[in-house]
Amino acid sequence: MRFEASLGELDCEGGAVHGGVTVLYGGTDALARGDTVLVVAQLASPERFWNDADPRPGEARRGAVRSGGAIDVRIVRRGDGVLAWIDRIRARVRARIDATFPADAAPMARALVLGEADLSPEDDAAFRASGLSHLLAVSGMHIVLVVAGAVAVCRGVLVRIEGLALRHDVGRIAAALGLPLAWAYALFAGASGSTLRAACMASAALLARAFGRASTGPRALGVSVLVMALVDPLVAFDVSFMLSAAATAGLLGLARPIAQALAARLPSSLSRVADSFGVTLAATIPCAPLLAGFAPTLAVGGLVANLIAVPLGEAAALPLCLVHALLGPFPDAERGCALAGGGALLAVRAIARAFAAVPSLGLPVPAPTAGQLTVLAVGAALAWVTGRTRGAAVAFGGALLLVLEFEARRAGSPQGVLRATFLDVGQGDAALVDLPEGGALLIDGGGLVGSPVDTGARVVAPTLRARRRSALDAVVLSHPHPDHFGGLASGTARVSIGALWDSGQGEREGTGGGYSALLADVRARGTQVLRPDALCGVHTISGARVEVLAPCPAPWPDRGPNDNSLVVRISFGRRALLFVGDAEGEEERELLRAPGALRADVLKVGHHGSRTSSSPALLAAVGARHAVISTGVRNRFGHPHPTTLAALSAANLRIWRTDLGGAVTVETDGERLVVSQRAGSSLHRGDGAGIWTP
Repeated sequence: MRFEASLGELDCEGGAVHGGVTVLYGGTDALARGDTVLVVAQLASPERFWNDADPRPGEARRGAVRSGGAIDVRIVRRGDGVLAWIDRIRARVRARIDATFPADAAPMARALVLGEADLSPEDDAAFRASGLSHLLAVSGMHIVLVVAGAVAVCRGVLVRIEGLALRHDVGRIAAALGLPLAWAYALFAGASGSTLRAACMASAALLARAFGRASTGPRALGVSVLVMALVDPLVAFDVSFMLSAAATAGLLGLARPIAQALAARLPSSLSRVADSFGVTLAATIPCAPLLAGFAPTLAVGGLVANLIAVPLGEAAALPLCLVHALLGPFPDAERGCALAGGGALLAVRAIARAFAAVPSLGLPVPAPTAGQLTVLAVGAALAWVTGRTRGAAVAFGGALLLVLEFEARRAGSPQGVLRATFLDVGQGDAALVDLPEGGALLIDGGGLVGSPVDTGARVVAPTLRARRRSALDAVVLSHPHPDHFGGLASGTARVSIGALWDSGQGEREGTGGGYSALLADVRARGTQVLRPDALCGVHTISGARVEVLAPCPAPWPDRGPNDNSLVVRISFGRRALLFVGDAEGEEERELLRAPGALRADVLKVGHHGSRTSSSPALLAAVGARHAVISTGVRNRFGHPHPTTLAALSAANLRIWRTDLGGAVTVETDGERLVVSQRAGSSLHRGDGAGIWTP
């Protein structure tokens, strides 16, 4: 359960705290908008994962100043407004879906009717990979079925009132009555960006009909987009709205020309196929650049999958699921409708799984840059209006896209510099190190313990895609704890790995779960797993000097994983970075046996700033000027500890924290060094003499 609460009286450890809107997870699904509740919860600032994309516009749109887990939720007073009434109907419909639909089909029915996204991970991945996710999203088709159907019924009733029908255009009256229904249904169906856009577009058409004015699809779409932008200036950051608007624009502008072009080349017996394929292709083309920003492949197989699944989904599953919501007073009819609707949904799922099981049906695509998206938008507008010069405009736009792609690849694999990006993965560690001759290392992959958020899929994989990285020289797992290995499997699933560096302690001690699954996965892919006996010492990798300093020659058997972390020093020219994993007191004392080997300009602070790490002796031996702390805003360990922060400040280190400012980037050409952070404009540079100035 996820809900937003506007906090009034807020008591935090005996002190009053400013309220504001808070996103809470947990509680009862009996909650309705307008309810007054008493909540006990753990709250913190929202987890941003500020890496390449700026999360602030999305945060501003949501308006939530914090989030957290609800430990106890008690309803003090029930809301009595229209929204509360709609939510209680939603709760009843949800309960009836769960009670009557087959268990495997119920999540899909809730998605289709209520706009709730709680599919199993396997089903969610199958629908995405097959290009059929839209069949389970509340969209314009729902509005057409519900509102247009209700307006038609209303008109049919009114036309039978002879006196009214003789004096008035009952169609206009029915259209006016359909307006509140469109918005009531949009609110009932979850009020997503796509649903509200469809309701706004339907309202434009209904208003035009009610006033006796002509209405066209493009005009209604333009009005709906304009109104939503005026009401919500940040609506462009709602992905569902953008996809809905793009798909609708494609249907209005491209469906007929594509269908006509196909029909001219196919036998007349396949005209219906041409029409269906034209509709699917028309909706897909404008959505493709947006989808490419979120998925590593475009589901080209979806062009065929939709020909099979759309008739089943929209002609059977959708109307049956909607009618089911009205059949509560008729138990036998309700159960029959649920079985039929559930069967249609399971058939659609079978189609999704079948197409998702064929990897070759997905077209690998790079994540488009902001510049490429701009070129695509401008190019589409020019191609629409330029007439005879349309071909030249398309050719110029294509050439510009290629130039921008070459630039993106150059920026992703810089030559002649060492660049380390300490990714914001919350409470965990992950760093991508770009090497001087174009190679790369990934050191840890993050992992949020007890959270459904996969840092590999959410942070690591998108970063590798944005950098156009298809291969890594090595993946370094500092130690077998889930906040370091949790994101590696999904984060590196689509890149080749030269070798996995591992301390070996986890396998020696029989650590299972995600760690053993990671090792099995990389070995199945033909990747060699290297241990300290093969790693300790100096390696030259893609123009950088990489030294493994500990645990050497093997993990100490009487120490925990933290104190057996792989400690890696990476240097280029006169500059060096030191990664100490989660090393604590015992391993730090072992490292101090050779203090000269520790010198570095940048220190990745051990154990997320724990008080058991970063002793004054170690800080003095390293002699760094910059310290990077990778930690999460809602960690329950108190990281970074005040004692550690004081020690870092006493050593005159500039402290960079991912929980406060997002990803931290360190770049050096071997002489000068630049440290920067995603949040804010704080930038520190160093010259060859090691003098640092803000």
